[in-house]
Amino acid sequence: MEEKFIVLDETYLPQMAELYKVAFGCEPWNDDWSDENQLKEYIKEISCSFNSLNYGLLINGRLSAVSIGMIRHWWEGTNYNIEEFCVFPDLQGQNIGSRFMGMIEEDVKSRGLSGIFLQTDSDKPAYRFYIKNGFNELSSHVSFYKRVKK
Repeated sequence: MEEKFIVLDETYLPQMAELYKVAFGCEPWNDDWSDENQLKEYIKEISCSFNSLNYGLLINGRLSAVSIGMIRHWWEGTNYNIEEFCVFPDLQGQNIGSRFMGMIEEDVKSRGLSGIFLQTDSDKPAYRFYIKNGFNELSSHVSFYKRVKK
Protein backbone atom coordinates (compact mmCIF):
# COMPACT_ATOMS: atom_id res chain seq x y z
CA MET A 1 0.00 0.00 0.00
CA GLU A 2 1.56 3.27 -1.16
CA GLU A 3 0.71 6.34 0.97
CA LYS A 4 1.43 9.94 0.05
CA PHE A 5 0.71 12.91 2.32
CA ILE A 6 -0.13 16.09 0.39
CA VAL A 7 -1.44 19.61 0.82
CA LEU A 8 -4.62 19.86 -1.24
CA ASP A 9 -5.41 22.67 -3.66
CA GLU A 10 -8.58 23.55 -5.57
CA THR A 11 -7.99 20.86 -8.20
CA TYR A 12 -8.96 18.30 -5.54
CA LEU A 13 -12.39 19.84 -4.79
CA PRO A 14 -14.43 17.18 -6.64
CA GLN A 15 -12.53 14.33 -4.95
CA MET A 16 -12.82 16.04 -1.56
CA ALA A 17 -16.59 16.39 -2.02
CA GLU A 18 -16.99 12.75 -3.06
CA LEU A 19 -14.95 11.46 -0.12
CA TYR A 20 -16.87 13.69 2.28
CA LYS A 21 -20.25 12.56 0.88
CA VAL A 22 -19.35 8.88 1.20
CA ALA A 23 -17.79 9.19 4.67
CA PHE A 24 -20.62 11.18 6.22
CA GLY A 25 -23.44 9.55 4.25
CA CYS A 26 -23.15 6.29 6.18
CA GLU A 27 -23.38 5.26 9.85
CA PRO A 28 -23.20 6.83 12.31
CA TRP A 29 -23.67 10.24 10.63
CA ASN A 30 -26.21 9.46 7.88
CA ASP A 31 -25.93 12.96 6.39
CA ASP A 32 -28.01 13.44 3.24
CA TRP A 33 -25.76 15.17 0.71
CA SER A 34 -27.94 14.27 -2.30
CA ASP A 35 -28.03 17.96 -3.31
CA GLU A 36 -24.78 17.98 -5.29
CA ASN A 37 -24.71 21.78 -5.58
CA GLN A 38 -25.11 22.19 -1.81
CA LEU A 39 -22.25 19.74 -1.25
CA LYS A 40 -20.02 21.46 -3.82
CA GLU A 41 -20.65 24.88 -2.27
CA TYR A 42 -20.04 23.59 1.27
CA ILE A 43 -16.71 22.00 0.38
CA LYS A 44 -15.68 25.11 -1.54
CA GLU A 45 -16.62 27.38 1.40
CA ILE A 46 -14.63 25.50 4.00
CA SER A 47 -11.65 24.61 1.82
CA CYS A 48 -11.09 27.82 -0.12
CA SER A 49 -11.40 30.43 2.60
CA PHE A 50 -8.75 32.91 3.72
CA ASN A 51 -5.85 31.01 5.32
CA SER A 52 -7.30 27.62 4.34
CA LEU A 53 -5.04 24.62 4.82
CA ASN A 54 -6.24 21.28 3.52
CA TYR A 55 -4.44 17.98 3.77
CA GLY A 56 -4.94 14.75 1.92
CA LEU A 57 -3.69 11.20 2.09
CA LEU A 58 -3.39 9.40 -1.21
CA ILE A 59 -3.41 5.62 -0.94
CA ASN A 60 -2.47 3.87 -4.15
CA GLY A 61 -3.26 7.13 -5.97
CA ARG A 62 -6.77 7.55 -4.51
CA LEU A 63 -7.64 10.44 -2.19
CA SER A 64 -8.51 8.34 0.85
CA ALA A 65 -8.45 10.80 3.76
CA VAL A 66 -8.91 14.56 4.04
CA SER A 67 -8.56 17.25 6.65
CA ILE A 68 -10.20 20.50 5.63
CA GLY A 69 -9.34 23.51 7.73
CA MET A 70 -7.63 26.83 8.16
CA ILE A 71 -4.91 28.61 10.02
CA ARG A 72 -6.53 30.79 12.66
CA HIS A 73 -4.85 33.40 14.84
CA TRP A 74 -5.89 33.59 18.47
CA TRP A 75 -4.55 35.37 21.53
CA GLU A 76 -3.03 32.11 22.82
CA GLY A 77 -1.29 31.39 19.53
CA THR A 78 -1.90 30.40 15.94
CA ASN A 79 -3.70 27.10 15.39
CA TYR A 80 -4.78 24.76 12.65
CA ASN A 81 -8.58 24.61 12.95
CA ILE A 82 -10.04 21.47 11.42
CA GLU A 83 -13.51 21.96 9.94
CA GLU A 84 -13.86 18.42 8.57
CA PHE A 85 -11.76 15.28 8.88
CA CYS A 86 -12.65 11.97 7.29
CA VAL A 87 -11.32 8.68 5.97
CA PHE A 88 -13.05 6.51 3.38
CA PRO A 89 -15.31 4.10 5.31
CA ASP A 90 -13.70 1.00 3.76
CA LEU A 91 -10.35 2.10 5.24
CA GLN A 92 -11.53 3.01 8.73
CA GLY A 93 -10.34 0.88 11.62
CA GLN A 94 -6.94 0.24 10.00
CA ASN A 95 -5.01 2.99 11.83
CA ILE A 96 -4.99 5.14 8.68
CA GLY A 97 -6.75 8.05 10.39
CA SER A 98 -4.25 8.03 13.25
CA ARG A 99 -1.28 7.90 10.86
CA PHE A 100 -2.82 10.73 8.82
CA MET A 101 -3.39 12.81 11.96
CA GLY A 102 0.25 12.23 12.93
CA MET A 103 1.36 13.53 9.54
CA ILE A 104 -0.83 16.59 9.98
CA GLU A 105 0.64 17.22 13.43
CA GLU A 106 4.17 17.09 12.04
CA ASP A 107 3.32 19.56 9.26
CA VAL A 108 1.54 21.87 11.72
CA LYS A 109 4.63 21.82 13.97
CA SER A 110 6.90 22.56 11.00
CA ARG A 111 4.78 25.64 10.25
CA GLY A 112 5.34 26.90 13.80
CA LEU A 113 1.68 26.63 14.77
CA SER A 114 0.65 26.23 18.43
CA GLY A 115 -1.97 23.51 18.16
CA ILE A 116 -4.93 21.90 16.46
CA PHE A 117 -8.54 22.77 17.26
CA LEU A 118 -11.64 20.87 16.15
CA GLN A 119 -15.18 20.04 17.17
CA THR A 120 -17.06 16.76 17.00
CA ASP A 121 -20.11 15.07 18.49
CA SER A 122 -19.50 13.34 21.82
CA ASP A 123 -21.85 10.48 20.90
CA LYS A 124 -20.00 9.45 17.74
CA PRO A 125 -16.94 7.18 17.26
CA ALA A 126 -14.95 10.24 16.15
CA TYR A 127 -14.99 11.43 19.77
CA ARG A 128 -13.06 8.33 20.89
CA PHE A 129 -10.74 8.65 17.88
CA TYR A 130 -9.66 12.16 18.91
CA ILE A 131 -9.20 11.17 22.56
CA LYS A 132 -7.07 8.19 21.41
CA ASN A 133 -4.97 10.57 19.33
CA GLY A 134 -4.12 12.86 22.24
CA PHE A 135 -6.77 15.56 21.94
CA ASN A 136 -8.19 17.03 25.15
CA GLU A 137 -11.83 17.89 25.61
CA LEU A 138 -12.39 21.56 26.42
CA SER A 139 -14.85 21.28 29.29
CA SER A 140 -15.71 24.99 29.27
CA HIS A 141 -16.23 25.21 25.48
CA VAL A 142 -19.84 25.03 24.34
CA SER A 143 -21.30 25.14 20.84
CA PHE A 144 -24.69 26.75 20.24
CA TYR A 145 -27.18 26.54 17.39
CA LYS A 146 -30.54 28.20 16.82
CA ARG A 147 -32.82 27.10 13.98
CA VAL A 148 -34.52 30.06 12.32
CA LYS A 149 -36.00 28.39 9.23
CA LYS A 150 -39.30 26.59 9.67
